[in-house]
Amino acid sequence: MIKIIVDAFGGDNSPMANIEGSIKALNKIEDLSIILTGDETIIKKELAKYTYDANRISIVHAPDVITCDDKPTEAIKHKKESSLVKALDLLKENDEIGGLVSVSSTGAVLTGAVLKIGRIPGVKRPALCPILPTIKGGLVGICDSGANAECDSLYLHQFAIMGNLYLQKAYNIENPRVALLNIGTEEEKGDSIHKEAYQLIKANQAINFVGNMESRDLLTGAYDLVVCDGFSGNVLLKSTEGACLELLGLIKKTFTKNLKTKIGALILKKDVYKIKDLMDYNNYGGAVLLGTKKTIVKGHGNSKAEAFYQCIKQAYNMEKSQLCQAIADEIAKITSENQNN
Repeated sequence: MIKIIVDAFGGDNSPMANIEGSIKALNKIEDLSIILTGDETIIKKELAKYTYDANRISIVHAPDVITCDDKPTEAIKHKKESSLVKALDLLKENDEIGGLVSVSSTGAVLTGAVLKIGRIPGVKRPALCPILPTIKGGLVGICDSGANAECDSLYLHQFAIMGNLYLQKAYNIENPRVALLNIGTEEEKGDSIHKEAYQLIKANQAINFVGNMESRDLLTGAYDLVVCDGFSGNVLLKSTEGACLELLGLIKKTFTKNLKTKIGALILKKDVYKIKDLMDYNNYGGAVLLGTKKTIVKGHGNSKAEAFYQCIKQAYNMEKSQLCQAIADEIAKITSENQNN
């Protein structure tokens, strides 16, 4: 039985979406057990709306909530009765609990993960790795997307190692095509850090490194993982999401312009909805935090029930495939090789 703890509060649609997504996961995954943290009265009221196996779900009362207005470090240290801190404490103390899913403040989740859960030995910095769809129907990960604004070449190499294993273990991509985000595709492009990172990743025989990638090629389907510092990765992620949303808005505006375009929209309705579903982040879950001792998935603050379900499924797949142990083993191997050279 895979046991996942769910922070039932903290998001824009909490706790309704969190609980609905949890129940969907519980009903679809037979060997899953869920612990909900949050206000017990409110949680029980929401749970009463659904049919589920009550033996595989439990509640830990946490009357307080961490909001985006709270300073992350202070909130983690002082809001001890919040749903997120209670979840982190349980995750740390109980070896039977494999992972945590939260849509609370990104800063608070990252701070709590580092302070309470800790890094895998040898990992320099944990990294956020969200998944986006490609135009060819596949997926592409961005590692890092915001956890580390400044990175050196070793950080980037470790991001490549962790992201590569994540795609293999959680998404069954046998030989992920890994690229380094840069200002050009040529090997000599970029600053000294990116040039050094290029050589480190290229020399790693466990990684299918395909060279540099320019940001415009993110969704082409030519790559499975893009490695970058958190500042560049966050800009890449949000600019891509923004462009896709604006494009969808433009399509909608065009199809509702006049009678002729409305008739065209009616004819193409199914195809347009396929595009909309492809670009909807709710269908792809959240950003996993790679490099911590236990599985942590940070969902979008505006996540709906489907997105929350996908986040739980991500955490389940990571635990089922023992991703954290795989990362620990690979980092230890690389560290040992470097010390012997």
